[in-house]
Amino acid sequence: MAKGESGSSGLRRYLLTRLALAPLFLFTLLTAVFVLVRVMPGDPVVASLGGRATPDRIERAQEALGLNDSILVQYGRYLFDVVRGDLGDPLTDPRSVTQIVADRFPATVELTVFALIVAVVLGVLVGAWSARRRDTVFDVGGRLLGIVVYAAPVFWTGILAQLFFANRLDLLPTGNRLSARIVADAPTGFYLLDGIITLNGQLFFNALAHLILPGVTLGLLIGGVFIRMVRVNMLQTLQSDYVESARARGITERRVVFQHAFRNALIPIITIMGLQAALLLGGAILTETTFSWPGLGSALVDFVNARDYAALQGIVTFFALVVFAISLLIDILNGVIDPRVRY
Repeated sequence: MAKGESGSSGLRRYLLTRLALAPLFLFTLLTAVFVLVRVMPGDPVVASLGGRATPDRIERAQEALGLNDSILVQYGRYLFDVVRGDLGDPLTDPRSVTQIVADRFPATVELTVFALIVAVVLGVLVGAWSARRRDTVFDVGGRLLGIVVYAAPVFWTGILAQLFFANRLDLLPTGNRLSARIVADAPTGFYLLDGIITLNGQLFFNALAHLILPGVTLGLLIGGVFIRMVRVNMLQTLQSDYVESARARGITERRVVFQHAFRNALIPIITIMGLQAALLLGGAILTETTFSWPGLGSALVDFVNARDYAALQGIVTFFALVVFAISLLIDILNGVIDPRVRY
């Protein structure tokens, strides 16, 4: 009973500590975003409007964005706007950044979730098999695959996939989320989910066909990390005392590997999944550009090309909030699953 109470107390203390530190981490993250955008060279209004704008229009735009105020006033307004969910207004788009995020983010989520599934399945299967067949040709092949898919630039892999599967074999579309002939009845913006909800098989399968190439391309990038992590943790777990004890008791090797070693080897992968969230979002920017995927990453690239610093700040802030939320969630799940991190 005392042991259970101690474990419950340790988990409670761990969760409260993480939640108490969350505002500090969030404050530091938002401050970094604000500073990085402000130190970019040039005047954001002049850069966005270029030579097309009159001095009077430039002055009005600077006043509307609050750029004539002191840096502390701008900083305070930025934090206040973020707290109330206002990510700002672009100079080159009539919509607010919040509206752009609402329109574009479902496409990015659909892409990253699909890519994460590909990465986890690839990493777990290949990594576990490599560890089980250590120092064999299968192990060497698995390690080589992990290195290659992680080192290959995502845009280069995407272009090769388009040339082979789309242009040469004509099996999959080269880009976009849907074919032009498909009318999307999408109440949520997640086309796969909408296809299921509305019982629209044409929408579901067309969206899936468009998702496969960019999703697998992005998933391969993260899959290389998972292959190496699963393999290393499986090897360490297979050499642990409790696994040797299970073998000594006559438990079959299959049960030892999958019911004992494999489950414990996956615990660190949960943490790695959270750490890879930023890499997934960063990879999504290149993947969306390569495959003309209308997500938030491609919108960010468009605003960078337009030198729209106001929109850039809002979207980068949103990405930072998403990464922060995922990291916090992974910390909490890690504490619940693995008692060792609570003390």
